[in-house]
Amino acid sequence: MASKAFNAFAMAQTQFDHIADLLDLESGTRELLRNPMREYAFNIPVRMDNGEMKIFRGFRVQHNDARGPGKGGIRFHPLETIDTVRALSMWMTWKCAVVDIPLGGSKGGVICDPHNLSMREQEQICRGWVRQLARDIGPLRDVPAPDVMTNAQHMLWMLDEFETIHGMHYPGLITGKPVGMGGSLGRTEATGFGVIFTLREALNDLDIRPEDTLASVQGFGNVAQYAIRLYNQIGGTVTCVSSWDQKDETSYSFRKKDGIDIDQLLKITDRFGGIDKSKAQDLGYEVLSGDKWIEEEVDILIPAALENQVNAETITQISNRVKVIAEGANGPTTPEADKVFAAKKIFMIPDFLANAGGVTCSYFEQVQSNMNLYWEKDEVLGKLDVKMTSAFLAVNELAKKKKLYMRDAAYVIAINRVAQACKDRGWA
Repeated sequence: MASKAFNAFAMAQTQFDHIADLLDLESGTRELLRNPMREYAFNIPVRMDNGEMKIFRGFRVQHNDARGPGKGGIRFHPLETIDTVRALSMWMTWKCAVVDIPLGGSKGGVICDPHNLSMREQEQICRGWVRQLARDIGPLRDVPAPDVMTNAQHMLWMLDEFETIHGMHYPGLITGKPVGMGGSLGRTEATGFGVIFTLREALNDLDIRPEDTLASVQGFGNVAQYAIRLYNQIGGTVTCVSSWDQKDETSYSFRKKDGIDIDQLLKITDRFGGIDKSKAQDLGYEVLSGDKWIEEEVDILIPAALENQVNAETITQISNRVKVIAEGANGPTTPEADKVFAAKKIFMIPDFLANAGGVTCSYFEQVQSNMNLYWEKDEVLGKLDVKMTSAFLAVNELAKKKKLYMRDAAYVIAINRVAQACKDRGWA
């Protein structure tokens, strides 16, 4: 999560204001898009395993639904804030628009730490979250999904609670479900693979062969793991990853100059993406402080953890060798750092384009659930590749045509689409 000094929503609004100026948006449209349309904040009472009653704070923010039902994940994190959820909901609006899927942007969260909760306690939080929002989410209104420290089991508990309340089956309510319960094949890989689909196209545009590149990755959760796997498959080598150690409550970087072995590391990784540092050392990895991933002498940096990781302080540590940034996380780069990347002509694949594979595949899952017709994995990943490639090419073409920074070009496309939908509906 962001530090107290960092406000993700203020950053999201700053990014929006910059593009609104470029587009010369009318004041009414700016006001509509600058803030969420609806916000929910509520208490979730849970009887803990020790008999104590504990109150957890939950959120759901629906930023804009002009282009379709809201879409966005639910985070469980001890440092969750309403401003972080607001920012993420806004970024979801732009993310759905830039890949041109008919959905709006939402986000949810609960202030809690699943590391310290039993499965029964987590289930009660999930069901309590749905009870507070049962009238305000749905397959045609707002469709949740997993995010930081939530998974398919959490989604299934939420789906079950919603269906119990409404007395009918609604498989399209939520995505990221277990495959046997209406989930989509390919969903697990989708976000990480989407990052590499766009990276592949960026390298092709720069006339760089993947097999000639090295990369460093922040994070070792689902997104990072599948991004590393596909990047290896197209020929690239990852020399460093970082992960969070729950025991020490700090992060570490794991470096192997001739390339990490993804399967080897997965064997010593917990379900939250934490790598066992003593076992990693036994396997020949250098164990460094968590911020060292950004200092690696590599061609590509893939921040795939949390927001505010590449900022005015950390950007000075980036090697001059770096040619591409592919943002697997949401909001990892601050506007101050963007200015440096633009000046240095480092190719930026912005978060809401690079990591849109997850929401795109969630959309595929929603479509399949609503039709009660399911596609094979190759079909899902093939559709994902086409969608991500088309979105990248459109953004890159506009960036070249208008001489825009890639993030600005992506925002111009996304915000234009949402603003037009609002105008067509008579909202602005």
